[in-house]
Amino acid sequence: MSAYAESTAEGWVLVLTRQLEHEPAKVWAALTEPGQLERWAPFTAERSLAEPGDLTLTMIDGPSTVDLPATVTTADPPTLLEYRWGEDLLRWELIPAAAGTRLTLRHRVGSQDDLARAAAGWHLCLDVAGHLLDGDPVPPVRGREALEHGWQALHDDYAAQLR
Repeated sequence: MSAYAESTAEGWVLVLTRQLEHEPAKVWAALTEPGQLERWAPFTAERSLAEPGDLTLTMIDGPSTVDLPATVTTADPPTLLEYRWGEDLLRWELIPAAAGTRLTLRHRVGSQDDLARAAAGWHLCLDVAGHLLDGDPVPPVRGREALEHGWQALHDDYAAQLR
């Protein structure tokens, strides 16, 4: 996975790119369908993200949950999904490639300090999503549980890389 950060007028943007060996339609379903999101994402969704409009995404950290407002602003299957999640803006771009899909996440975060945290978290989530897409699902890695899956080392690596 490649990562870099951009400073924009609206704030800092984390850009993560990962090659997936699956067609864009299959990746799109994993990004938008509540039944698939709950198996890899840091949140559950009350409805599909494939349609624009307001919804609630529920962050999960062990037994604790936090409901956050979200708004899907762009849903152009299977190539572009953009939504606001709390104060953050996430833009998922799916580009067909010879070996599947090049997935790019642009995540606008609150501050430069949030870049490495977000990168480490999404890295682990996308690892889990990869297993799901491969037909070899593993349990989602969320919240404090991420520390048991190498989150701190990933965070430290991304912190050095994204300076």
